Amino acid sequence: MEKKYNMSTPIEKLDLQSPDLVNDNFEKLAELFPNCVTESADGKAIDFDLLKQELSHAVVEGNKERYRLEWPGKREAIVTANLPTTKTLRPVREDSVDFDNTENLYIEGDNLEVLKLLQESYLGKVKMIYIDPPYNTGNDFVYRDNFDQESEEYSQESGQKDELRNRLVVNPELSGRFHSNWLSMIYPRIKLARNLLSDDGVIAVSIGTDEIKNTISILEEIFGEENYISIITWEQGRKNDSTFFSESVDYVVFFAKNKQLLAKQGVWREKKDGVESILDHFNKLKAKHEGDYELIESKMKEFYSGLSNSDARKKLKHFYRADERGLFFGADISSASTSIPDYEIYHPVTKKPVKKPSRGWGATEPVMLKKIEENRVLFGTDETTIPLKKSYLYEVDSIVKTPVIYKDGRAASRVILDLFGKAVFNNPKDHFVLSEFIEYATNSKDDFIVIDFFGGSSSTAHATLHLNSTDSGKRKFIVIQLPEPTDAKSLANKEGFHNIAEIGKERIRRAAKKIKEETQADIDYGFRVYRLDESNMQDVYYKPQDYSQDNLKLFEDNVKPDRTPDDLLAQIMLDWGLPLSLKVEQVTISGKKLFKVAGNSLYACFDQGIDEEFAKEIAADTPLRIVFRDSGFKNDTAKTNVKQLLKQLSPETEMKVI
Repeated sequence: MEKKYNMSTPIEKLDLQSPDLVNDNFEKLAELFPNCVTESADGKAIDFDLLKQELSHAVVEGNKERYRLEWPGKREAIVTANLPTTKTLRPVREDSVDFDNTENLYIEGDNLEVLKLLQESYLGKVKMIYIDPPYNTGNDFVYRDNFDQESEEYSQESGQKDELRNRLVVNPELSGRFHSNWLSMIYPRIKLARNLLSDDGVIAVSIGTDEIKNTISILEEIFGEENYISIITWEQGRKNDSTFFSESVDYVVFFAKNKQLLAKQGVWREKKDGVESILDHFNKLKAKHEGDYELIESKMKEFYSGLSNSDARKKLKHFYRADERGLFFGADISSASTSIPDYEIYHPVTKKPVKKPSRGWGATEPVMLKKIEENRVLFGTDETTIPLKKSYLYEVDSIVKTPVIYKDGRAASRVILDLFGKAVFNNPKDHFVLSEFIEYATNSKDDFIVIDFFGGSSSTAHATLHLNSTDSGKRKFIVIQLPEPTDAKSLANKEGFHNIAEIGKERIRRAAKKIKEETQADIDYGFRVYRLDESNMQDVYYKPQDYSQDNLKLFEDNVKPDRTPDDLLAQIMLDWGLPLSLKVEQVTISGKKLFKVAGNSLYACFDQGIDEEFAKEIAADTPLRIVFRDSGFKNDTAKTNVKQLLKQLSPETEMKVI
């Protein structure tokens, strides 16, 4: 006799749409300032006048003039960033390379929608963002994100949207909203991108002279002026077609998510010739001898004496010591002038004032106390010896990177020519320079994520592969590119590349093959391709209240008929905040196909006839999450029993349906 269970609560459905950022912000404000929550004709709202007062020590009366970035359309741009989307990403296995094993992603589609979809899965997980957006020269395309005033038919016929309904328009200089259009396009994308960065993450934006000022202003507003790092001037070769000065420079603006936290990760420096091997040798000794710094010091001196580099030999005049931070020597701690105030420093053991240098201390008292606290001061055996400052090898054998780069822009074009045999893409970015940016910003070869949501010819992906091949790194890339059609008369189109995304994917394939042949490096050469599309679910899934009893047939299966289990899994992973790069296995249990994501992180089965026996088998694995189709159960009784069985046999499992 079939056992039945009582189900007190219905099975929860996945909402299958990006987070409602407006609602999230409302909840955060309501928690911080409950007295600012009021009611309006549309329900609960924030009393912004009262909120302004809560955030000010002075009485707020009316609008105040203040320093900030403004343009016509800014409020609409903020709304655009906050609006949720029900779109999804569909896997394209036939365009991918090593889909089941790779952790790299290539995503085709409008980057604004894609960034919304990535908000939960990649929140705080991206170490570096590099983008090369439209420079707004008056001839290039920009996205237009508000098209309510125009019909779809007119937009496509007039060339403002392509056949994939992407919102592309030329932004001519004579437009009355020339800068405003560009600002409205870039602002919501950078706003959303900031959420993806880790707390010690970095964003780098390539831009030309037309919008450099506005780029800095937007980054200051979104990231904060205090997180400004630098502006790199990239000289790419003189052009002799200008009236006054050669217009041959691009700029790369660097900002940090949290500059103070980033600074704690280490000094951004370039290694001098031969130093990398010295540091590598020191790290090997440190790992081998496990904290025996006297032995490490001795071994390092032996290593120095064997080097042919004359600079390295000269360093032997220093009395080197070692600690957990590296090899160091005691350097002069005195001031170069007589303007430093006089104060006492006490020996950490004898507690007596130490002997002072004749020229006074080389820092103010608060700075010196901080250095002592950080163990950057080397004391003698007692107070009779003048302390020294610790000068570490990485400080004296490296230099701060210059903010000026000289690299002929034609070199990047030659790379395209070498890979494709023809110039199928104009003005690509130099992947060697980008690899330097990535190495510089990540400061490690660990498995950081680098994202580029204006992917172009995939220079960023190429740079990541190149860098990984040089140091066996595990950095992963996410490239997002609109499938912008190539001109019908262009060389790219004639070569069979009908949109830019096709060029980008093919470049990664060819670059990966070339790097593997040349280096034989054991790295991830693959990438998973996803394509932005409308939701996998019928409209009835999101708005069942809009359908009457006459439409009961629509409720039988709310999944669109052309969608595959792979499609459904991708949307569920995004909705549940799981990275799309996670390992996915397919197994068969009781004749049904089961997807296993990252071990037991997520189980998903979209087959029909789900019953109690199937539930018992999967419960033995204690998955953290499991998803079924709402219409996939054998019957209503089975649906109830499966929920209760999982609750009993695997209480930690969270079950939902679509």
